[in-house]
Amino acid sequence: MAWVVAVVLLAEAVFIAALNWFLGMVVDRQGMSLAGLDPDVMARSSKIAGVLFGLYFAACALVAVLVAVRDRAPAGLGRVLLISAAVVHGLLGAFAWGLVGWTAFLFMMVVLGLIVLLLVTYDRVGGVDGGAPGGGVPGQGGDPGAKPEPGAAPAGVGAPASRGDEPQDGDEEPQDSVPAQITVPAPTTP
Repeated sequence: MAWVVAVVLLAEAVFIAALNWFLGMVVDRQGMSLAGLDPDVMARSSKIAGVLFGLYFAACALVAVLVAVRDRAPAGLGRVLLISAAVVHGLLGAFAWGLVGWTAFLFMMVVLGLIVLLLVTYDRVGGVDGGAPGGGVPGQGGDPGAKPEPGAAPAGVGAPASRGDEPQDGDEEPQDSVPAQITVPAPTTP
């Protein structure tokens, strides 16, 4: 699963970088200007944006490769990169629907789904659904054969002592701040 995301993001990185580089070359050779902007600045900024977006998606692909190799969920900066890539694909999908068409929107939504699936399928402990039964607490949870660690404190340490028949604090009658008798308010209109 993570390998698929890595390949898709790497292919997208190359495509985005090449597309922006091509658009920068077109603007440069045609001498196009938009609202009086310098064509050289527009061409240069398109090429720089293409390289930056390409590096961004390549970094996201690297995180997906690390997830695949380590068989662990992404953490820290890698998780933030993948979440931001998911948000970017959601926004690009919304713009693609209106500007390019439904096929570009569909591609963006498939990539968004793959990234989200990568983020939610890997457990934090290790691998796909690789968590310990019972939440990782030894001697408790779903595994009946689980035994507590040797030398571990018994479950009762730090827990409240078992209640006997002797009175405890707070056992006397409850003290309400509300008076015992409630009076019904009188109507204000005749």
